[in-house]
Amino acid sequence: MPAFPRSSARAAADSQLRFNLRKATHTIRGKRANVVAELPDWLELRAAGKAIKDHTLRNLDRYLIQLERAVTEAGGHVHWAADADEANRIVTDLVKATGETSVVKVKSMATQEIGLNEALHEAGITAYETDLAELIVQLGDDRPSHILVPAIHRNRAEIREIFLDHMGEWGRPAPDGLGDDPRALAEAARLHLRERFLTTKVAISGANFMVAETGTLVVLESEGNGRMCLTLPETLISVVGIEKVVPTWRDLEVFLQLLPRSSTGERMNPYTSTWTGVTPGDGPREFHLVLLDNGRTDVLADEVGRQALRCIRCSACLNVCPVYERAGGHAYGSVYPGPIGAILTPQLRGMDTPLDASLPYASSLCGACYDVCPVAIDIPTVLVHLRARAPHEPAERAVMRAASWLLARANRFGAVQRLASRLRRLIPRRAPGPGPLAAWTDTRDIPPIPAEPFRDWWDRTEGGAR
Repeated sequence: MPAFPRSSARAAADSQLRFNLRKATHTIRGKRANVVAELPDWLELRAAGKAIKDHTLRNLDRYLIQLERAVTEAGGHVHWAADADEANRIVTDLVKATGETSVVKVKSMATQEIGLNEALHEAGITAYETDLAELIVQLGDDRPSHILVPAIHRNRAEIREIFLDHMGEWGRPAPDGLGDDPRALAEAARLHLRERFLTTKVAISGANFMVAETGTLVVLESEGNGRMCLTLPETLISVVGIEKVVPTWRDLEVFLQLLPRSSTGERMNPYTSTWTGVTPGDGPREFHLVLLDNGRTDVLADEVGRQALRCIRCSACLNVCPVYERAGGHAYGSVYPGPIGAILTPQLRGMDTPLDASLPYASSLCGACYDVCPVAIDIPTVLVHLRARAPHEPAERAVMRAASWLLARANRFGAVQRLASRLRRLIPRRAPGPGPLAAWTDTRDIPPIPAEPFRDWWDRTEGGAR
């Protein structure tokens, strides 16, 4: 993909996209503000969430081993995946071992991160998305553009067309005469998915949290599709990033308050599903947990950037970001769009491509993302930190070295100020020619240069006394 400036410019020119994004994000933003204001101890909860996450990340090795032991004792199997290829290989082999050629999936951004659907397809296995928004994305041969609402860029009329045109290619077709009423669209999806749930024997899920003390996995959702995936199939495979672990159920309580209010603007999620290993006669007969690293330990090693691993994927930062509201999620070229994606993706994937190197600049640094983050991730600080690590053009590096040399000594800086004052009438209000400086002055004037530098005026007048 091209760098963020080019892809975002194309998205910003789409008026329908901007309308869809503005309507959806402002609706969720308003609901969040109302339910957060109901809690007098919201800031204490936020501080608690931050403290729990920081403690867990500092002791991640201990809690992951505790989690593995608990899952194993409960009858599950734990697999460790260092990167995307290893995770895809593990999951593909597990599905092949069942003899099945199709799986249902729900709530797993981690599997999108590693490209699991594509890996399964190459192995002759079809993955069916069952979350409603993910279903819309899959039927439309599209990509997710939001963490919470992957099809946020689509309106009802577009969804109706997708259902009518493509639902039959994946199973039960949409009913004739389907309108764009939300209830009718939901009913069409329900009938389509119900057949899939009742006939598929392998499910793949993610998890919002993993409780180390009992080996329990937790999924929060709004539709109930996740619960169908987690209970009906005979084999359940969960692919989860290693940063999703929390030490105890008491710690989980904090996040069960923070997440729904920050993500959907609700006091609690309609469906909270938990599962621990296997139970004979109830739920899947076999359970596998794939613990995914895929760059997370590298992020953990960065003292400034590691706070991105506190993220609980609520998407509150996306809904208040002026850049995301105009550019949409596809411009970020990652399953993690918006402000959190601008700091998480370059750390997970590195900054070797033009797109990844440009993501830390996909922000106005207004700080709204930090204000709403339920675990107090200081996204603006991490953005600035990553900008320093990004590759820079030779000309830019030369300018910055010159500026460093100039600003290092007061006498040098004063001499340049005096020279600029003498030549001020020759300095244009706009930089000439093409290039980044000229582009910068397209919307800004170069500040007028005073006839006398302030330091000289201060010395001459003794601080204004004469």
